Amino acid sequence: MKVAVHGVGTSHFGRQPERDLVSLAWAAVREAFADADVTAVDAVWVGTVFGPAGVAQRVLRAMGITGIPVITVENACASGTTAFAEAHEAVRTGRYGRVLALGLEQMSTAFAGAITPEATDPEGRSGLALPALYAMAAARYLHDGAVTPAQLAAVSVKNHAHALHNPRAQYSGSFTVEAVLGSRMIADPLTLLQCCPTSDGAAAAVLGPARPGAVGVRSVVLRSGAPWNHRSPHVWGHDVVRDTAADAYAAAGIEPADLDVAEVHDAFTIGEIVTTEALGLVGPGEGGKAAESGRTALGGEQPVNPSGGLLSRGHPLGATGLAQLAEIVWQLRGDAGRRQVDGARLGLVETMGGGVSVLDGNACVIAVLEAP
Repeated sequence: MKVAVHGVGTSHFGRQPERDLVSLAWAAVREAFADADVTAVDAVWVGTVFGPAGVAQRVLRAMGITGIPVITVENACASGTTAFAEAHEAVRTGRYGRVLALGLEQMSTAFAGAITPEATDPEGRSGLALPALYAMAAARYLHDGAVTPAQLAAVSVKNHAHALHNPRAQYSGSFTVEAVLGSRMIADPLTLLQCCPTSDGAAAAVLGPARPGAVGVRSVVLRSGAPWNHRSPHVWGHDVVRDTAADAYAAAGIEPADLDVAEVHDAFTIGEIVTTEALGLVGPGEGGKAAESGRTALGGEQPVNPSGGLLSRGHPLGATGLAQLAEIVWQLRGDAGRRQVDGARLGLVETMGGGVSVLDGNACVIAVLEAP
């Protein structure tokens, strides 16, 4: 059965310690239900990383959604898109007729700074926080001449400028390359404006059988990370994105050049650069040049992260993938306002969960969506 996204919704993203998970989720679900013109669903998949045990049922009960299957999934930063992938499969196979995918996270009350890796993981034992893992990738790219400091900063400049037109984004700004490079150092060479902020938020999507006027799902592929091949010429995270993308393109019957717009995992500036190369949107070593030249900016050949991305929209882990999905749905329906990509017909969502140093990423989800 062909599947479509009937409706999407999100809360505002940002530091909102005064808002609990029920409040955040209600904003997203209420908008998604209204967008889909429904009042009920047959099942719910919920993605969250740090939500307490039983949070999905408590949140949904407060919204009056009871008496149906509720399944919670955790897949690091790809938790929201994992919920979407499972909801899609439930509709595709005819298991359920209409399904809600919900992602939520309240992080401002859980972390004062960077997320600390699990103590049993090699990263945790070494004392590394996640910014350091990305910083090592950036250092490798700089050493190999695959990127310049200005090109790293150009990703931040681009995505913060995109977010000026996104009222749901955590923050935005007209920054210069010099301002980005001059901001406080977090993990050399990544400065503050090259790192995503701590965020709270929720995002939701209602899925069902294909119908007129709905954004169609061409493909959804979920891969778990494989042991990282340290002899690979690529940095951490590249290979799992590349392999997942190959499957997603084959299932959708497209090539990377066919895509009009993409929302990708840019928790740090180097993340967008590595990902655009792994997705085949640009060639090896071309990701930084694409950001610097405007190729991946609004008005460019293949805009990337018109929402502002994780860098500027924010990154409440469980909600991120479904927020990316909502942005692509709005783009393909022509509902993105001043950040609209003209004539967008095919869009891609990519989310990678990281945090296990012996794996090339915990998980990666890629979805290809098609305009009505």
